[in-house]
Amino acid sequence: QVQLVESGGGLVQPGGSLRLSCAASGVTFSNYHMRWYRQAPGKERELVARISSTGGRTIYADSVKGRFTISRDNAKNTVYLQMNSLKSEDTAVYYCNAARTWSADGYWGQGTQVTVSS
Repeated sequence: QVQLVESGGGLVQPGGSLRLSCAASGVTFSNYHMRWYRQAPGKERELVARISSTGGRTIYADSVKGRFTISRDNAKNTVYLQMNSLKSEDTAVYYCNAARTWSADGYWGQGTQVTVSS
């Protein structure tokens, strides 16, 4: 069965950095586009970043552009989200998603909490 397992969340001070990882199993990882979403309390889920199956194309939400970097290692079946210059408004549960096409809902991980606070 398909499993996506996120890790790397935690508590960090404003201006700090975190790197999230999402390890996939049960899929041919290199066939899947990968996305990171986040959901803050009381808010709708927001697409943060996405990367194509080959890693050749990345797209970011305006709110994280220049601060976050999505990458993937197809040999390790893992997608990453490097988050720098974190702000309090980045506080949310972060989810990874794997889909064969951009329009598909795909598979979801269980989420990892990121809290940015002094």
